[in-house]
Amino acid sequence: MPDLRWTMPVGHWSFWSATSATKPDAGFIEPMVRRRLSSLSRAALKVAHDCADGQPAMRMVFASRHGELRRTTDILRTITAAEPVSPNAFSLSVLNAMSGIFGIARGDRSPATAISAGAETLGYALLEAYAQHIKQPSPPVLVVYADEPADALYGKVEDEVQESAVAILLDADTAQGLLECTVRGTGQAGEAAAGARFATQSEALCHCLDSRQAATWQSASANWQWRWHDRTA
Repeated sequence: MPDLRWTMPVGHWSFWSATSATKPDAGFIEPMVRRRLSSLSRAALKVAHDCADGQPAMRMVFASRHGELRRTTDILRTITAAEPVSPNAFSLSVLNAMSGIFGIARGDRSPATAISAGAETLGYALLEAYAQHIKQPSPPVLVVYADEPADALYGKVEDEVQESAVAILLDADTAQGLLECTVRGTGQAGEAAAGARFATQSEALCHCLDSRQAATWQSASANWQWRWHDRTA
């Protein structure tokens, strides 16, 4: 694959994982809808809300490797048992369900994109958000990535994700710094990927944002690296 390198302005970011001290708070969603949310959607909405506070409008790129796979699996089990499927369960099982709920809760009709690209989902979501931002810097672009392990029914999953969610707001006006993203094919010559290595893209990215140190994740075909650059006056 060709080398890719891009830099994006980070206004805000938020992270939640299963090891966090508190459960994700989706209290800004009306109770009737909130009761139907999965743990995945609650986590995604929590980090999205953290970054969206005070923003009147924003585009969204929502990304998840598995999406609402657990909900879909429960639906399939219901069908197998010849029982009726809940319309609410079905409507909330699609990949872009969370982005729809978030837009409705905010009254924001801005465009939303949903992405799933295997173990590299988060990286390609950042690339999509960067492309949207470069083409049209305003309004800001919010990247939300949320995932959880697949049901054991599906067997071993390579490069399996952890239960977590991260949101990053691309906004030049409020940028705290610049996030540099680099993708390089493992079989290509060039500078070696530096920085601490992590098991998943989300762990690597959050380490970079939190520590301001380079972080790397490697797939079978590419090295993904993130570096932080403080904003200069």
